[in-house]
Amino acid sequence: MGRLTAEEKKFYKENGYIILKNIIPEDELAKIIEEYDKLFKRKNQAKLETSWVGSDENFRQTDSPYTVKGIHNLQFHHAVFGRVLYNDSLLDALEDIMGTENIMLHHTKAQFKPPEKGASYPMHQDYQYFPYQKDSLVAAFIHLDDTTPENGGLFVYPGSHKLGPLEDVGARETVQFHYVDQSKFPIEKATPVIAKRGDIVVFSYLLVHGSTPNSSSRPRRMMLAQLADAHDQPLGEEKAQPGRGWLLRGVNLDRDATLAKRHAS
Repeated sequence: MGRLTAEEKKFYKENGYIILKNIIPEDELAKIIEEYDKLFKRKNQAKLETSWVGSDENFRQTDSPYTVKGIHNLQFHHAVFGRVLYNDSLLDALEDIMGTENIMLHHTKAQFKPPEKGASYPMHQDYQYFPYQKDSLVAAFIHLDDTTPENGGLFVYPGSHKLGPLEDVGARETVQFHYVDQSKFPIEKATPVIAKRGDIVVFSYLLVHGSTPNSSSRPRRMMLAQLADAHDQPLGEEKAQPGRGWLLRGVNLDRDATLAKRHAS
């Protein structure tokens, strides 16, 4: 450990998020963006794996022209996406943030907000999608473009991770999306995260966050990895994610014990 200063560690503990700079070398970042664009071009010629459709009035509106296009498990599409997961500077920072050297992958995802029609995303907690016993999960949000509220940037409620799991309003209203009460956490009162190309925002999966529509002429491209302490366990049944459990740093003693028990039986 030791990537973050004492002040940075305190900021993360109090706010539930932090912006990391100068983590990915420029040549590697350029390669990630190149392969990202090629991947979305290929997928758009076929059928994207996921697509969020939303509007300001109704998150479930299906005829909206606004969308956020997504592709999961990037490391299975090109090696460059897997290599960035093993970036030592990023893992050093994650050790400080997560308080463990045993870091495993939960999943990766890319989201693309197209210019002038990128949908907003309601304020939510990632906890509702995949709760864990020790709440160790964090997201590493890699910005591939300069990002502001105008092109659909991230908004957060600093310190909201301390509230623990909140009421899942989305589960009452949709089949597959989760979000908190928007009247209690309006995006208008949230804090915008202004990030530059290459910046990485790391945040707790309990942090209330969302994003605005992309009303600009610029895209908002991002790559996200969600990671957990290797010795944390999911609560209840969880949809299997290819690559979940890949160890990025440290050891997984729970995995060793499981395998030993299997071989002994």
